[in-house]
Formats: sequence, structure tokens, C-alpha cells
Amino acid sequence: YDNGTRFEFECYDIAHLYNLSHFADRGLVEPPFFVQSVFGLLGGIGTHPEDVAHMKRTADRLFGDQFRWSVLGAGASQLRIAAQSAALGGNIRVGLEDSLWAGKGKLAKSNAEQVLLARKIIEGLGMEVATPDEAREILSLKGGDKVAF
Repeated sequence: YDNGTRFEFECYDIAHLYNLSHFADRGLVEPPFFVQSVFGLLGGIGTHPEDVAHMKRTADRLFGDQFRWSVLGAGASQLRIAAQSAALGGNIRVGLEDSLWAGKGKLAKSNAEQVLLARKIIEGLGMEVATPDEAREILSLKGGDKVAF
């Protein structure tokens, strides 16, 4: 925190949200939080729409307006999870790190291909994709002028 570093809290299951709340109660972490919910990994929360809604409801209850919510869906569920998050007012993460697919049975050629599909989802819901400057502001990032590289 002393360096203005922003933390991403990856939560693979509901218990991780409760752990984050516990750490906040003890003063070990400070809001606002950037919560990245991860769906579809073995041992973590599933990819059913109720799983996504449950994660969002729990974060809302624990953190109120003191968090930004984003999701990633692993593997073939990536775009379906992205659509659910966007519909619930959340942010989304896509990329080859999380999934190799660009639709059912179609291997993605690049991250850019997945980003274009995500953009279609967002715009199809009547929303706009944040610009890089808007994303930095939303995430309270300090900017390149405040780092030593």
C-alpha cells in the first residue's frame, strides 16, 4: 500500500470472499477491493449461472459499494461467464491465459479475437467498453508516471 500498489483478489470460491472480508476486518487489506472471481477450475466454484449470481450476491453483501467485481471463466465457459458478469454489472477478463477458445469448437487465434467477442457481448447489452484511461481510473491505477521503470 505504501507504494500505491493496487491488489487484485482472485476468488475461486465463496470461502475466498469470506477470507477477504476477514482480512479487511483485521485491517490487513483496505477497500476498495478489486475482486476477480474465477469460475470453472477444478476445486473451485462451477460455471452454472446460479454460481455466478451467488458469487456476486455474496460479494455485494460482504463489501457493499467498496469493491469492483470482475470475472474470468476458464476454458470453454469463458464467454458465457463473461456475458453473465456483464449482465450483472460486472467487469470481464478474457484471454488465452484462461481459455484457448473463440466459440464452441473454435480455437482462438489471439487474445485480440477473444477481446472482440467480449466487446460484442458488452455492446450487445447496450453498454460501452471502457477506454484505457477510463479503465485506469476505474481501477484507481497510479499511472506510468508514478512507477520507476
